[in-house]
Amino acid sequence: MAKTRGRRRRSGAGDVATNRQASYRYHLLERFEAGIVLTGTEVKSLREGKAQLKDSYAAIRDGEVWLIGAYIPPYGPAARDNHDPERPRKLLLHRKEIERLVGRTAERGLTLVPTRMYFSGEGSRAKVEIALARGKDLYDKRESIRKREMARDVQRELRETRR
Repeated sequence: MAKTRGRRRRSGAGDVATNRQASYRYHLLERFEAGIVLTGTEVKSLREGKAQLKDSYAAIRDGEVWLIGAYIPPYGPAARDNHDPERPRKLLLHRKEIERLVGRTAERGLTLVPTRMYFSGEGSRAKVEIALARGKDLYDKRESIRKREMARDVQRELRETRR
């Protein structure tokens, strides 16, 4: 699977949900793309674009990676045959990637955080981008806010000088 290092990606056209709090709460070290095992009603609900990743995380259990706490709302037209909105969902990664993640998450302070959920290619497969992350301290969060505000001020000045 594809992995990216250090690049920030804006939400794209196929994005269903993004976890914008992830970059605020964590230092995102490495990103992985994983497939996700879904039921039919979950896919239809995802296509409506109402999923939430805010308080979700990924965990490794028995050599498998699971997405826990992600909210995919029930699909309206499938009244009684609906899914559980917050059930754990299995993520699909290559065996070598899973073994590498097991080793890295064993390090102190590293965790797996989903950063976005999207449909790949021409909308055929649901994917989750998970990031290997280290929690930020309070001063790191303040630094992130300071950098964001400085970048915003620079953009504002550039816009005003172009006029």
